[in-house]
Amino acid sequence: MAAKDDSNKIRNVGPKGAAWLRQVGVRTQDDLVKLGSVDAFMKVKRAGFRPSLNLLYALAGAIENRHWAELPDEQKRALVAAAEANETANPIKTRWQKQVERSERSVEPREESESDSDGGFLDDPDAGHDAHED
Repeated sequence: MAAKDDSNKIRNVGPKGAAWLRQVGVRTQDDLVKLGSVDAFMKVKRAGFRPSLNLLYALAGAIENRHWAELPDEQKRALVAAAEANETANPIKTRWQKQVERSERSVEPREESESDSDGGFLDDPDAGHDAHED
């Protein structure tokens, strides 16, 4: 049985986080370094996963080759601020929000035609007419 190659495994990242990262194209330490911790974290969020801030910290720690708990609080706050700014600049939308937007774009406002002005099937036939006209 061949030994598993962990030489380019991303430090601090467990199996679930690693699976999420693989699904968004971040498979190696080199991929993470090229992308950066905040962008990698945001790719995971935009893919529909719900990572905690620990993943963000883990990714930053992996780039610096240290445990995420060793990151100073100031750096953690800066990472959170960068992720929030990224999300504000390009909000993450749920599938429901995306579907609503697609539906709104596909429905064009109708112009009122003559048949519309005559009233619909359930409209009151006497509406708009004087009841005492002979």
